[in-house]
Amino acid sequence: MLSGKKILLGVSGSVAAYKAADILRRLMERGAEVRVVFSRNASQFIAPLTFSAISGRPVLHDDFSSSDWGSLGHIAVTDGLDLAIIAPATADILGKAAAGIADDALSTALLATNCPLLIAPAMNTRMYGNPIVQRNISTLRETGARIVEPETGMLACGVEGKGKLASAESIVDAAVKILAARCDLAGIKMIVTSGPTREYIDPVRFISNPSTGRMGHAIAAAARDRGAEVVLISGPTEQRAPDDILFLPVTTAAEMRQAVSERFPGCQVLIMAAAVSDFRPAVALSRKVKKDDAELVISLERTDDILKGVASEKGTRILVGFAAETHDLLNEAKRKREQKNLDLIVANEVGSAGTGFASETNKAVLIDRAGMVDALPLLTKQELAGKILDKVGELKANQGV
Repeated sequence: MLSGKKILLGVSGSVAAYKAADILRRLMERGAEVRVVFSRNASQFIAPLTFSAISGRPVLHDDFSSSDWGSLGHIAVTDGLDLAIIAPATADILGKAAAGIADDALSTALLATNCPLLIAPAMNTRMYGNPIVQRNISTLRETGARIVEPETGMLACGVEGKGKLASAESIVDAAVKILAARCDLAGIKMIVTSGPTREYIDPVRFISNPSTGRMGHAIAAAARDRGAEVVLISGPTEQRAPDDILFLPVTTAAEMRQAVSERFPGCQVLIMAAAVSDFRPAVALSRKVKKDDAELVISLERTDDILKGVASEKGTRILVGFAAETHDLLNEAKRKREQKNLDLIVANEVGSAGTGFASETNKAVLIDRAGMVDALPLLTKQELAGKILDKVGELKANQGV
């Protein structure tokens, strides 16, 4: 099941560190080559010798002393990885990974990885609920890391609550799912759009919307992890562009339309997750308008509909659009799907708690060309990205793309 896969298992300084030996054993039973890296404090809870005896490989636990991994152990141990797992992950290693701090073997190795990351936190329930820890977990999710949530139970400190390391079986199953999914989009050339656009009134004022780009960037990262060759075209956003993709920044709807049109002939899938402005000022002024001289009425004109514009050249390409609505969600989504000749539309109702723009979660309905409606529960945007790509994979298989 994991035959030939190279996996890094990071063990941090937790009472639950002994459970990582079972995770190692289970990964190896499935055929994986596992390389173990310890944080500075992990050896206070379990000896590296335990892991080297099980894996048959040296454990990297001190990047500043000579080891069988060589003088640059954090580079050697991460070469050619398919997956990195941190289990257990303490609050300390979560903070370091989220902030890019590299001060021991494990945190330094994490910065050298360019593969999917799976994290299984374990700590006291109050620590797990701390807003800073939750912020760090959110940051890691936004960069594409998958989190195996801790379980609720009796903790080492003698209290009962959420913070217990997930079972070895759950962690290994999550690893199998990640690695099994990585190749289903192999060879597919995909365009993903993301973020808002800005339509300028004058050099310092513009019309835009609250899109943060989280959804589009999550789709791009997930598609890359599943083997697709991704071009990400994004309006202005604070989101970091995922590694190993072609990133094309744009500002206006016209610039996004041009970038999509230029790349569209060479793609097989287009996912328009960007919140493109529907209107722009009829006249964009070259100089800042002074407040005392400003007109109180601004004439607007429509921007070009990018999806409608490329629909005539669709062929066998898969087109995916988004619909953000405040009412009559299903009917509006169905109308837009038909009007724009889409294979799939992702519809969500904005304005509800935890959904829509600027949120870390979303609740969406997927509607395909056959009229099948899949109403999804509240999910993180990374989880929703996976559901959308699952559907793209089905459409790819059905349409022979």
